[in-house]
Amino acid sequence: MTRRYLIVFVLAPILNLVSVGSRPVVPVSGPPSRLDDREFWRLSSDASEPDGYFRSDNLTSNELLFQRVVPELVRRTRAGGVYLGVGPEQNFTYIAAVRPTLAIIFDVRRGNLLVQLMYKALFELSRDRAEFVSMLFSKPRPSGLGPESTAADLFAAFGAAAGDETLYARNLDAIRRQLTRTHGFPLSARDLEGLEYVYHAFYSRGFAVRFSPTYADLMTQTDTDGVARSYLASDASFALLKELESKNLVIPVIGDFGGPRAIRAIGAYLKAHSARVAAFYLSNVEQYLYQDGKWPAFCRNVATLPLDPSSTFIRSSSGRGVGFGVGFVSRLGRMAEEVKGCE
Repeated sequence: MTRRYLIVFVLAPILNLVSVGSRPVVPVSGPPSRLDDREFWRLSSDASEPDGYFRSDNLTSNELLFQRVVPELVRRTRAGGVYLGVGPEQNFTYIAAVRPTLAIIFDVRRGNLLVQLMYKALFELSRDRAEFVSMLFSKPRPSGLGPESTAADLFAAFGAAAGDETLYARNLDAIRRQLTRTHGFPLSARDLEGLEYVYHAFYSRGFAVRFSPTYADLMTQTDTDGVARSYLASDASFALLKELESKNLVIPVIGDFGGPRAIRAIGAYLKAHSARVAAFYLSNVEQYLYQDGKWPAFCRNVATLPLDPSSTFIRSSSGRGVGFGVGFVSRLGRMAEEVKGCE
């Protein structure tokens, strides 16, 4: 066998993301430091399940206290693993804390994939946090914002500015071009309509994309020690996200946690690259898995992931009586211990 054919033989199963349960996955040395555009799209598409349904868009988080677990999360996890999560922007704050080499963000809805692609384009197009907030909400950048500005400074300054329709149209065109021309992602006409719907919500509703908590509320919260941990709290956190996104290392996947493919396909990919899971943010999805009788399937899916004793669940549950917009409490769990009986 010539060297050329040997290389093709060894790499083909990796690049094609071997179907779960089909043929052995050939290990390679370590997770990728960058994915090209075709690898990014292939991994997202091949791991995804059909578009599913949820009762709301969930364009932003409703978990106001989600930063409270960050200090303990940092103590439990080791940098350099893989982050798994669900939903919109709260993942970015957890990613900034965990500092993974790769992040996979699941959601049952294709709509969340479009939300993540919007963020991907904005991270890549923005030079700093102020420019990012300006683009996200289609507001002109106020003067006086710089590297030392806090999240509270950012949102106070932008809160005094109105959305700009001309800026919105220009930014929407830039987002589309970044995704379809710069990256060459094959987004359908329906995808582009969905992308416009998402971006217009941020322009038309401003910080109140969700009535409560608002985006400003979420970004200006702190952890239990009073330290601002949101992904917009510092230039360092923003820069880490920008680098990961620019290297195609934050990948949205459509999938049901109790479904047959998404988690297992990602598990096979991670094992093939000798990667391990650092953290898995679940939000309150387990509530729905229990209601639908899917939690055992989810547990078996997670058991196929490459875990170690430091792999950590981040979950949210209802904190009854806490108050509207504050009624979720985050807590941590040890993944390997919780799923060891589910193989």
